[in-house]
Amino acid sequence: MTSVRIALHTQYFAPEPGAPSARLKSLASTAMARGHDVCVLTGMPSYPQGVIQPGYGGTWKRDEVDGVPVFRSYVYPSNSLRTLPRVASYSAFAASSAIAGLALPPIDLLITESPPLTTGPAGYFVAKAKRAKWIFNVSDLWPKSAVELGVLTGRRAIQAAERLEAFCYRSAWMVSGQSESILADIHHRFPAARTVALLNGVDTQLFGPHLRDEHLKSTELGGGFVALYAGLHGLAQGLRQLLDAAALLRDLPEVRIVLIGDGPEKEALIADALARGLHNVRFLPGRPPVEVPALLASADVALVPLRGAITGAVPSKVYEAFASGLPVVLAADGEAAEIVESSGAGLVVSPDAPNEIASAIRSLYESPERRAAMAKAGRVAATSRFDRVASANRFLEVVEHEWAKGQ
Repeated sequence: MTSVRIALHTQYFAPEPGAPSARLKSLASTAMARGHDVCVLTGMPSYPQGVIQPGYGGTWKRDEVDGVPVFRSYVYPSNSLRTLPRVASYSAFAASSAIAGLALPPIDLLITESPPLTTGPAGYFVAKAKRAKWIFNVSDLWPKSAVELGVLTGRRAIQAAERLEAFCYRSAWMVSGQSESILADIHHRFPAARTVALLNGVDTQLFGPHLRDEHLKSTELGGGFVALYAGLHGLAQGLRQLLDAAALLRDLPEVRIVLIGDGPEKEALIADALARGLHNVRFLPGRPPVEVPALLASADVALVPLRGAITGAVPSKVYEAFASGLPVVLAADGEAAEIVESSGAGLVVSPDAPNEIASAIRSLYESPERRAAMAKAGRVAATSRFDRVASANRFLEVVEHEWAKGQ
């Protein structure tokens, strides 16, 4: 097999938490294990707090993550929900990475992560300048998901974003996607685009039920019966429905809803919980990714809510809960719901229906046998169907085959 020089282009990368960072970090290490040269073009870490992390800053920095060379360029840090700061943050990285990309070592292949969609033109420019093939990787369907969430409004803005999206799909050598429904949507609208799966999943070695720690549960999660949400506190997650569910569970003093993480909605959520006297809700700050597996395994139920229908969305939290041996309460529809139902690893309720979330938590609290059966089914599904390294290897096999055909 011929070694390919691969660059990953993403606004978010380790030490930042989150699904894109974890997925691309796994892809980088898997590609290196297959004998490829890998580097990363990314921004100064500031997600999700919207503040540049200590030790970083400025316009350019080179460091290393798990043996992978990382080239970092300027970002305008922001976690604001307002349009202008978000656009400024995305545009700043697009511009700075386009320039910084010219300083990358020789590469054969550039893989650009979207969202944000603005990284697309920058990736195309860098790939052309470096005479590399370009893969456009879609982890969320922008602008469709932004429109569904109400983040992107106005006919002209939507049309401009759709033109940018079309440019990326039509210009890429290949288009990859993190869910089957994302790939199906792209193929339906752009049948000429050559698509390949880079499906989401979980590191089944990192996450596991063996990490359960009753002392950690008591001291960090507050003890009792813990229904845990761990992740971004943003618009798409619709976390206010968890507060509404908590209000319906006050008659069960053992049950508590714990939310771990940071994001633009967190302060408002804390204020709402305090105003409503929701003593069965506990907020914890975001934790380094290395601490999350043990916290997750020490809970009793994993909560994975979404705010309404978001095309193609399959949250990484589903797979992490599976691997941790936790039954899932999923408030979503589409492919995510199909995965949970087909795996037998949790309960699916309607998005934006806190009464259904509360009923599902209550049902699992009252049935330890059911929880145990779902936990076992989830772990089996994680190892047999949703292992992240296996997914990365399948993706790389396709890319290597297509690359060899063109040589």
